Amino acid sequence: VRRRIQRKRMNHVFPKGLKECSEQQAQELKTCLCLAKTLLNSKRAADALVLIDRMVARFPAHIELLHLRGQALQAINNGPAAFATFMSVLSIDCDHVPSICSVGEIYKAKGMLQESAAAYSKAQEVAPDNAVVRQALAAVLTDLGTKAKSTGAVQEGMALYQQAIEHCPEYAPAFYNMGVLNSEAKQFDAALEWYHKATRLHPMYAEAHCNVGVILKERGDLEGAIAAYNRALSAAPNFGIVHGNLAIALTELGTRIKMEGRIAEGITLYERALAHNPKYADALYNLGVAHGTLGQHEKAIFMYETAIQHNPKCAEAYNNLGVIYKERDNLDKAMECYSAALSVKPDFPQSLNNMGVIFTAQGRAQEALTLLTAAIVASPSYAEAHNNLGVLQRDVGAIPEALASYSRCLELVPDSRNAGQNRLLALNYIHSGSEPLVCQEHADWGTRCQQLFNPLPPLSPSEQDLNPDRPLRVGYISPDLFTHSVSYFAEAPLSHHRTPAKHGAEGRVHHFAYCCTPKRDAKTVRIQAAVEAAGGTWREVSSMSELDLAKLIREDKIDILVELTGHTANNRLGTMALQPAPIQATWIGYPNSTGLEAIDYRFTDEKCDPLDTQQTHVEELVRLPGCFLCYTPADPDQPPVLPLPALTNGFVTFGSFNNLAKITPEVLRLWARILLAVPNSRLMLKSKPFACETARNHFLGLLQAEGVESWRVDLVPLVAGNTEHLATYSSIDISLDPFPYAGTTTTCESLFMGVPCITLAGDSHAYNVGVSLLAAVGLEKDWVAHDQDEYVELAVKHTSQLARLGVLRSCLRPRMLSSPLCDAPAFMARLEDVYRQLWHRYIQGGREGMLKQRSERSQRNREHLQRRQQQLQQQQVAGKNCDVQQTVQDHQSSPDAMATPKSGFEAGQGSKQQQGEVQGLHSSECAHASHHGGALGGSEQAARGSDAGSMDVGSSSDQQESADGVGGSSAAASKNAGMLPEPHGSSEMNGHEEETIAMAAQCQSLLLDPQPNKQPEDSSIQQQQQQQHGGSAEVRAVEDGDALSAPAKNGQQGSKGATIRGQGMQHGRGKTEGGKQQLSKEQQQGAQQRSKVARQ
Repeated sequence: VRRRIQRKRMNHVFPKGLKECSEQQAQELKTCLCLAKTLLNSKRAADALVLIDRMVARFPAHIELLHLRGQALQAINNGPAAFATFMSVLSIDCDHVPSICSVGEIYKAKGMLQESAAAYSKAQEVAPDNAVVRQALAAVLTDLGTKAKSTGAVQEGMALYQQAIEHCPEYAPAFYNMGVLNSEAKQFDAALEWYHKATRLHPMYAEAHCNVGVILKERGDLEGAIAAYNRALSAAPNFGIVHGNLAIALTELGTRIKMEGRIAEGITLYERALAHNPKYADALYNLGVAHGTLGQHEKAIFMYETAIQHNPKCAEAYNNLGVIYKERDNLDKAMECYSAALSVKPDFPQSLNNMGVIFTAQGRAQEALTLLTAAIVASPSYAEAHNNLGVLQRDVGAIPEALASYSRCLELVPDSRNAGQNRLLALNYIHSGSEPLVCQEHADWGTRCQQLFNPLPPLSPSEQDLNPDRPLRVGYISPDLFTHSVSYFAEAPLSHHRTPAKHGAEGRVHHFAYCCTPKRDAKTVRIQAAVEAAGGTWREVSSMSELDLAKLIREDKIDILVELTGHTANNRLGTMALQPAPIQATWIGYPNSTGLEAIDYRFTDEKCDPLDTQQTHVEELVRLPGCFLCYTPADPDQPPVLPLPALTNGFVTFGSFNNLAKITPEVLRLWARILLAVPNSRLMLKSKPFACETARNHFLGLLQAEGVESWRVDLVPLVAGNTEHLATYSSIDISLDPFPYAGTTTTCESLFMGVPCITLAGDSHAYNVGVSLLAAVGLEKDWVAHDQDEYVELAVKHTSQLARLGVLRSCLRPRMLSSPLCDAPAFMARLEDVYRQLWHRYIQGGREGMLKQRSERSQRNREHLQRRQQQLQQQQVAGKNCDVQQTVQDHQSSPDAMATPKSGFEAGQGSKQQQGEVQGLHSSECAHASHHGGALGGSEQAARGSDAGSMDVGSSSDQQESADGVGGSSAAASKNAGMLPEPHGSSEMNGHEEETIAMAAQCQSLLLDPQPNKQPEDSSIQQQQQQQHGGSAEVRAVEDGDALSAPAKNGQQGSKGATIRGQGMQHGRGKTEGGKQQLSKEQQQGAQQRSKVARQ
C-alpha cells in the first residue's frame, strides 16, 4: 500500500515520462519548485531560471517545471524563449490551461490580439468555469473592440464589447468602453447607463466617474459634474485630467453664481478651482472679474496679470486691465493694455471699442472713427460699439447719423436704457421740444421703463407723520457731485438749506444727499463738507443697486425726493420708478421730461416754460419764482476779468464754447450772417472734436460755404483745467448762444467772465434757458432776440458800441454775483416755500389724489398730442412746409388755436385750474457729463403726452431764469464748458448707450465730405418729421452730446461669456466668466480623457 501511494505521488509530480522516481528525488523537485516560485515572486527571475534549468536538465519533460521556466524567461523579457517553452509544454499536454493563457498573454503583448483571443478561447473551452480565463478573454475582446473602433468600424467594436460582456459580465472596462463609444456618438443617456454599470462593478473606477462628470458638465449640471469629478479624485487623487476638468466646472459654476449676484460665493468657487489647477488662466481671469465687480481693483489687477503669465494670449485680461487703468485716469497704461490685447487678437471688438472711447474723449475724432468702425466690422452685433459710434457722431454734430447708430443699438438690445436715453437726447438736438414726435418718444420710453419696476408698497397714513408744519425730509439723488456742470447748480440747495440741526426751531428742512458719483474729486469732498456743515446727511450710494437705494430712501423716511440727473449718465431713474418717497420731482440735470409717471413734478420757471407752451411733460410743471437755477461759480478757479479785447485787437471776436451737437447748420448760417455784417469780425469756437484736424476742416468748410473766410475763424480744442478754460473767455467780446438747444453752464461762465451773451427765445424749454439766465441778471432787454433777424441786429448793434460793451464787461461779474442767479440763501428760502406747498398739497389729497392727478394729466397729454398731430397733418395736406417754431407761432396767434387745459396752483392760493399750459421738453445727454457748455444733463427725460397740469409757485419776475437741462461741464480733469455731457454708456460696458450708426462709412464721409443737410436714417423719425413739417424736415444738430457707452469689460457676457458693463462712453471690457470658451476647453479635455481611457 505504501508503495502504491508513493507511486501515485510520483506520477503526480512526474505526470509523464517519469515512471520511476525515488521519494528523495520527488522531495528535491518539490523544494526546487517552491524555491523557484519564491524567487520569481521576489523579482529574482534570473536566479530562479538558473535553478529551474538545473532541474530541467534532470527532468526535461516535467510540465510544471517547464511552465515555470517559461514564466521566468518571460520575466527577464526573453519572449521568444518563453514562447518556445510554453509551446513545448503544450506539445506534451495540449490542454494545459496555464500555458495556453501564457501564450495568449504573449500574443496580446505583441499586439497580436486575434491570436491572443484564439488562445484564450481555447483555454475557456478546456476550463469553461475558470473566472481568470473568462476575464482575460473579455480584456482581449475589449481591446479588439477599441482597435476596431479606432479604425472607424464602430459597429464591429460594439459587437466585440458585447462579446466581452457576455464572456465576463463582471468585467467593468467593457462596460466603460461601451460608455465611451456611446459618448462619442452623442448618445449621452446610454453612455451614462454604461458608466454607471461600470462604477457599480468597480466603485473606484476613476475614469468612469470622470467621464460621467464630462457629460453632466456638457448638459449644464455643474453640481453633478463636480460631484462626479470628486468621486474620481477619491479613487485616483493624482488624476491630472480630473483636476483640470474640476477646475473648469468650478469656474463655470462660480460664474453662474456670480451672475446671480452671489459674488462672494463665486469667488470661493474660483479659489477652489485654482486649488485644483493653480495655473488655470480662466479661473484667475474670472476671479479678477469678481474682484473688479466688488471694486477691489488691486486684487483684480493681480489676478489679471497672473492670468496673463499663464496664458499670454488672454486678450480679455489685457483689455480689463486697460479698463481699470482707464478708470484711474492712467490713459497711457490703458492704451498700452488695449494695444497688447489687439496684438493677441487684432479684431478684438472690446479693445477696439475701448481705444475708440479714449480717442473720442480726447477729441481725436478720425482715429476714434477708425477704431469704432473696426469694432463694428469685427462684431456687427456689438451693441455698445454702435452706441459709442453714435456718441462720436453726435460729438462732431452728425445727429442724423447718431440717431441711426442708436437705433441700431436698440435693434440689437431693445431694452438698452443707455441707447434709449441717448436717442431721446439726440432727438432734442434736431427737433424742437414741442414737437409731438419728441413728446411722444419720451412718454413711450417712460411707459416702457416704468413697466420694468414694481413700486415699493405705498406708505399707509399710520407710517407717515402728516404734520403740515414739521421739518421736511428732502432727498437729492445725483451722480454728478464732482467737477461737473450739474454741480455748479446743485451746490446751492445742498449747502444752504435751513436745517433743524443748525437753525433749531427755525429749521425747515433736513436734507439728504445721495451721492452716486463713481469717482470722487476735490469738489465732491467740498460739497460733502458743505452738506454736513449745513446740518444735512451725506450718503455714499454709488455702489448700491437702484432697488437697494430705494429701500434706503424709504428707511430714511424721505418726504420729497428730487433727482438731479434725468436721462444723463449714471442716473437712478429706476429708483424713482420704485417710488420710495410720497412726493418725487426732477430738476436741473435734464431739460425735458423723464417720462416716468412715478415722478410727480418738474421744476422750471415762466421764462423757460411759459404758460402757453406747447411742450408736454409727464410730470406736472412747478414754476419756481424767478430763475429755476442758482449758480455757484467755481472756487478757487476764478481768473480775473480782462479788458474788452476788441479795444486792443481792432476787431470784434464772437465766440461760443458749446458742443458741436448744438451748433447746427442753421445756427452756423445765422452766425455767418453776423460775421458778414460786422467787417473784420472773428469767430472763436471751442469744442472737444477740434483736436482733430479732419473735424476742424469739416467745420471750416461749412463756414466757407456761407462766405466766411477761414482766417476769420479760430477753432480751439478743450484745455486741461477749469482756470485755463475760463481764461479763454478773455479772448472774446460777445458770446453767441445756439438754438434750439441753448447753453446753460457756458452762458453762466461767459457772464461770470464779463462776456455778455446773445440768445434767441423759442418755443421750448431748451430754447429758453438763455432767456431765463439773462433775465436773472437783468440783461433780457438788450440781449434776447425773438427772431433770427433781431439776433443779427443785436450783434451788429453791440459791436458798434464798444465803449459801452467795455463798461458792461467790467461790471458784469459783480452784477451777476449780486443777482438772484447767485443769491443762494434767497433762492433756497423760496425753494423751501415750494416744498412746503407741495407737502400741504400732498396732505390734502393723499396718495389717491396724486394718482388721480397723474391719470388726468396723462389723459390731457394724450389728447393734446392727438390734436397737435391732427393740426400738423392738416397743414401738410394744405401744402404747408413750415418748421415747428412757425407752427407754434401760428398756433399762438390764431384765434382758433386750441388752448391746452392744465391744472396747477400758485403759492399761497391752493390749487386752481389754469388754461393753455403745455409743459416743454428739454433735451440733454444720457451720460456722465464731461464739462460741457449748454444745458446741463446729458440726456432727455421721456415725456408722456402733454402735461396739461403745471404749478406756479410764488410771483413771477422779469429775472426768472429758466434752466433747461443745464449743460454739463466736462468731468474731472477736462472740465471745459462747451464739452457735452458724456452720453450713457454700457459697461465700460455698462451707462446709457446711443443708437446705432446707419453705416460706419456715413460718419467717415461726414468728416471727410460734409453733408450738413443729410436726413436721419431712422425711417420712423423721418416719416414723423414729414408729417409734422409737410415735407422733408431740416435736420439741426444740437450742441449737447450723448453719453458714451462705458468701457466694455468682458465680465459676465463677453468674448468668453462675460458681461459688458459700464457707463459713460462704453468701453469694451474683456471680462469673461465661465462662458463658451471655457466650455469648449472642458469639452476638449474631456475628449482627450475619453480617448486615453479607451486605450487603457
